[in-house]
Amino acid sequence: MLSISITISQSINDFKYLREVREKPQSELFKKDGERICAILKENMMKNKIIFALVVAGTLLLAIIGMRSAYKQFTQSALEPLRQTNEQLGTQVAKLLNPTPTIIPDPVTIIQQVRPLARLETIQYSVQKVITAETGQEVLREFFGDRLLFVAHGVVIAGVDLSTLEAEDIEIRDGIPTITLPPAEIFVATLDNDKSYVYDRDTGLLRKSDPNLETLARQAAEKEIREAAIEDGILAQASANAQVFLTRLLGSLGFRDVIFQ
Repeated sequence: MLSISITISQSINDFKYLREVREKPQSELFKKDGERICAILKENMMKNKIIFALVVAGTLLLAIIGMRSAYKQFTQSALEPLRQTNEQLGTQVAKLLNPTPTIIPDPVTIIQQVRPLARLETIQYSVQKVITAETGQEVLREFFGDRLLFVAHGVVIAGVDLSTLEAEDIEIRDGIPTITLPPAEIFVATLDNDKSYVYDRDTGLLRKSDPNLETLARQAAEKEIREAAIEDGILAQASANAQVFLTRLLGSLGFRDVIFQ
């Protein structure tokens, strides 16, 4: 603000001075004030040049900004069809490289066997197991090896098969039934295919992946989850749950006490 005030004040003084100079005779003017008049005129010409240069620079800057914005819009509109074409081409290539499998079941179904069951399922385990299946890992496994990591989620169901009960297994003495239950057994030990998956697979550079390796991993997983449930005591818990269930059932029929052997 101070520099602007000084400039305005100086310009006013120069204007007053020039006005005074115009009233003087020409001879006196060039004798006394010639140098000062030339300096003022030179300074005014320099200011006009600076103002003109600023105006031209501002105009050019606005023109460059406008041209850049127009060029950007033009390139975007011109390249949009090419981008869409590239996306469509990429989608088609992805479908070719990773096709979605089509499952077509045979319309003919063969039922091989039908038999009645009297199983009392009393407990269910949900088990998770990680299985590593590998082949060709002895020598140069980077070239000839095949290895996969399989995450198995399985279900184990145990209980008592009541169809094996015989007449002599049930006795009633003094109004108290005595039952000899068959031993508990595993009814189901299977994988949950919706949750089980191959986490990782590494195949050597000079061999094809073994199509049976995942099958072997699944079979091993079923065996492992079965053994894990047995080690955790699923059979003892299944037998105990069966006794509790039958006690409640016979109690509803009027038997207050039940003896299991």
